[in-house]
Order: sequence, then C-alpha cells, then structure tokens
Amino acid sequence: MSLTSVLDIAGSGMNAQSIRLNTTASNIANAESASSSVDETYRARKPWFAVLEKEQSNINSQDEAFMQSAEGSGAGVQVMGIVEKDSPLQMRFQPNHPMANDDGYVYYPNVNVVEEMTDMMSSSRSYQMNIEVLKTAKQMLQRTLTLGQ
Repeated sequence: MSLTSVLDIAGSGMNAQSIRLNTTASNIANAESASSSVDETYRARKPWFAVLEKEQSNINSQDEAFMQSAEGSGAGVQVMGIVEKDSPLQMRFQPNHPMANDDGYVYYPNVNVVEEMTDMMSSSRSYQMNIEVLKTAKQMLQRTLTLGQ
C-alpha cells in the first residue's frame, strides 16, 4: 500500500471522527434544553458513515490487490450526513416550569448522556489511532529516505 493511500484512509477517518465528536458535543450541550412543544425540542443527532469506495479514492492499481485481500475493507470512510434520532422525546410533568405547556408538560431532548459520553470516548480513541497511523507512515517514509545515505 502506498503512503498516499494510507494518508487518505487515515485522513478520512480523522475527518469522520471529528464530525462525530462535534455532533456528540452538541447533543450533550442540549441534553437539558426544555421546550413547550414537540416541534421546538432539540433531537439528538448522529453522523451517518459509509465506506469510501475504491473508485472515489486515490488508490492506484498496486494497492488494489492489497485492499482486496483485506475482506470487506474499503478506501476510507465518508460522512453521508447527520441524521436525527427517532427515539421519543422526554415529556415531564412540571406545571411550575416557565416552559410548561397548557397541560403542565415540558419536553426534553431524546439525548442519553451516558450513550453520548461513550460515543465521545470511542470517537476520541479512533481519532487518536488515526493520528498514530499517520505518525507511523511518516516514520516509515523518513527511514526510507535515509536508506540511500
């Protein structure tokens, strides 16, 4: 596998995990935002990832054989979009709350903070691993350049 292929794959992974971290942070920040109606309530968001196909990347024919040997692997990851979770909102009876509707209910987002923290740790670790891949590729390139000296 060429260095540019490794860089492309690691770079796409870092980009995807960065977007995942940002959406998770947004979910946590809005976890306790109250609303008086279902339509105005924040809904948890998740990034939608897909395998970056070989035709869409810069992989050359020499790398093709290696990539095919790794069953089910692609040429990186792409972010297809950000989708809202369809789990039900939290409806709490709080008649004294300033955002309560006529029936005394306040709506809260469908954000599970424990799940969001788990996602944040997972995406942070994945981001760190992609950085390690880039560091290793850089070291290999530097060692290769010193072979001719």
